[in-house]
Amino acid sequence: MANILVADDERDIRELINFTLMFAGHTVTQAANGAEALELAQKIKPDLIMMDVRMPRMTGYEACRQMKLIDDIKDIPVVFLSAKGQDEEIQTGIGAGAVAYILKPFAPDDLTRRVTEILEQNGAV
Repeated sequence: MANILVADDERDIRELINFTLMFAGHTVTQAANGAEALELAQKIKPDLIMMDVRMPRMTGYEACRQMKLIDDIKDIPVVFLSAKGQDEEIQTGIGAGAVAYILKPFAPDDLTRRVTEILEQNGAV
């Protein structure tokens, strides 16, 4: 299946996403903040990047904008995960270069379904 980078500053959320995606057959790499996600994305070149919006050291928005400036990783689809579902937040995420914005909390089955759809739309599987 796909290699997915998950960045969230809350360990419990990372572990839940990790378990959910690994159960669906994906390989998961975890990052605890935006700066770490940016660094890991360049090293592992994942098929998909899932990031929280609010993280220390570098927000998800900032990390996504930086990723879109780097030729090797600019085409990797980025999905934001956030409890902030206001239209303005979603538009900021899409404007930063994300392909989707998934609201927390989410059901594991819904997350797996959305990830599959996004991977298929972007030709990553």
